Amino acid sequence: MNTRFHDAAVSPSLNPEVEDVLGRARQGLTLDRASVLLLADQSPLPDILNAATELRARGKGTVVTFSKKVFIPLTTLCRDYCGYCTFRKDPGQPGAHFMTADEVLALAEQGRRAGCKEALFSLGDQPERIFPEAREFLRQQGFARTLDYLAAMSEQVLEKTGLLPHANPGVMDRAALERLKDSNASVGLMLENVSPRLMREGMPHANAPDKVPALRLRTMEEAGKLSIAFTTGILIGIGETMEERVDSLFAIRTMHEKYGHIQEVIIQNFRAKPEIPMAAYPEPSLDDMLRTIAIARLILGPQMNVQAPPNLSYGDFPRLLEAGINDWGGISPVTKDFINPEAAWPQISRLRLETESRGFRLQERLAIYPEYLSREEFLSGRVRTSVELLAREGGYAA
Repeated sequence: MNTRFHDAAVSPSLNPEVEDVLGRARQGLTLDRASVLLLADQSPLPDILNAATELRARGKGTVVTFSKKVFIPLTTLCRDYCGYCTFRKDPGQPGAHFMTADEVLALAEQGRRAGCKEALFSLGDQPERIFPEAREFLRQQGFARTLDYLAAMSEQVLEKTGLLPHANPGVMDRAALERLKDSNASVGLMLENVSPRLMREGMPHANAPDKVPALRLRTMEEAGKLSIAFTTGILIGIGETMEERVDSLFAIRTMHEKYGHIQEVIIQNFRAKPEIPMAAYPEPSLDDMLRTIAIARLILGPQMNVQAPPNLSYGDFPRLLEAGINDWGGISPVTKDFINPEAAWPQISRLRLETESRGFRLQERLAIYPEYLSREEFLSGRVRTSVELLAREGGYAA
């Protein structure tokens, strides 16, 4: 089946300047900020989707990937209070927990038995900075920092189960990144947005010291200096403008141009939940999501891996393919999405059916993308040993 979703011709009576930018985009030429903002504001949605899907085909062909993972919520304690988060907890609240080593390994082993190859560690940001309970738990385990405990758990999972850890712990310093590289196939940190405006009173990051954009960009840069395959992305619908989304995507592009380490960019949409401060906040529409993904593809180019979580678009998730994504992210046959517990993963069988019925080829990948496996500097020796047991020719999951 044809993987093109829209007629290649642009809409009639299109602004000539917009038509020119769309033409350059379809050719894979690098677009500047002004050109992207022009498209975001004036291009009809079908035209911008068409340009994005042409660009994806130029760089990725018909392959769409996913990773079979087990989700390990190492701790729900967090010092940040983001307006949209249900994951984080204070000590004493229902669900507040630090996983022990036995709990981590039992869950990882359950994932291994179910065919998972990635162990995704998600956790709150530096809870020991404000909670005595977190400091006491870490002390009992022999650690001073959550990041050091995370590294130790990653090492155990890699050694005892063979799963490839992917740590997503929030802001990290160079020392933490160096240790995580020894046991992680890749590391992640959502940029979310580069606008400090979102940290003002009444905004979603007002009480979240680790969401300072400069701190997150510094983490991304340190990972680049250390040649760590890195996953990042933006969160849309939390009060940001389209211009701020575009600026965030350009910041990611600039970082990748400098270090070549951004393996994946996620476009994630805000979903309202009853128990959050932003419970009554309007969610971004599907059209808004599609436009933003397409813009991301046009900014980041044909070779970047662009992902959108299928579970956050519910039954509409197949339409995300219309916007130029080439990856569905991690899908777990074992654990729920602890960040968005109300949004169930699609069954992998349905993911395959919906993807392949639209002319694509669904491929399982590892926690590190195939293009990084051939680059010696991106994997420690111990991680590479495990990768070679899990990968087949071409770098996809065996």
